Amino acid sequence: MTPRLQQRYNEVVVPALKAEFGYDNPHQIPRILKVVVNMGLGEAVQNPKIIEAAQNELSALAGQRAIVTRAKRSIAGFKLRQGMPIGCAVTLRRARMWEFLDRTLTVALPRVRDFRGINPKGFDGKGNFSMGIREHIIFPEIDYDKTDKIKGLNIAVVTTARTDEEARALLAHLGMPFRKPAAVAPAQEQS
Repeated sequence: MTPRLQQRYNEVVVPALKAEFGYDNPHQIPRILKVVVNMGLGEAVQNPKIIEAAQNELSALAGQRAIVTRAKRSIAGFKLRQGMPIGCAVTLRRARMWEFLDRTLTVALPRVRDFRGINPKGFDGKGNFSMGIREHIIFPEIDYDKTDKIKGLNIAVVTTARTDEEARALLAHLGMPFRKPAAVAPAQEQS
């Protein structure tokens, strides 16, 4: 069965993007290639057991096993040696990617306290988008009582869009709640 968000992409987003940007070839229409979810844990240098808990939690919310990321080089100031575990990551493609994005947009983000929308400045100039989440407990798969520490995570959405404008339109049509730019108040007249 096709994931709900993928059906929305095929039925609603593709025609809307084709009309908005005037694509001639259907292969020009931007699509999402993969979603990378990363949890960086700097405190793993002092407490190596935190990596295993984070790996289990990230695997639970992503639906596939997370890998442990290791330090590329030694940094004496952080008491970090090359090869030490410092985080975990998971790369989602196809159906799992669509399911994770759907859960993030419809379930997790509305559970954020004082949510005013996602910062639209997370684009990299080549059509990819990154955002950070401060509390991983907004996902329903995470049991708050069993977590020892609230951790943040980064979500990177890799698209085939050539410009940020195309990627922003793609994500907005999929339902990404971007924050509206603040309206500038008119200058008060002094008398």
